[in-house]
Amino acid sequence: MPKSRIRKKKDGYTQPEAKRSNKIDLSSGRSWVAPLMLAMFAIGLAWIVVFYLTEGSLPVDALGNWNIVVGFGFIAVGFVVSTQWK
Repeated sequence: MPKSRIRKKKDGYTQPEAKRSNKIDLSSGRSWVAPLMLAMFAIGLAWIVVFYLTEGSLPVDALGNWNIVVGFGFIAVGFVVSTQWK
């Protein structure tokens, strides 16, 4: 079996470059995402709570039980907006 070649070290030893401290820019320009997401969650939750506390007469009487769907719709929009958060 043939012998493997032995690599020669470089004559002059040079120290590796110092690690650069790269600052991470956390301001992605999407400062609107968190407040909008929390607002959608709060509106959806408030909509459902008001519907149950008023026994269906508020927020929109004509919608009836569809008020629950509207409340969960606001919450779903909050989750969709949360995907934009970096």
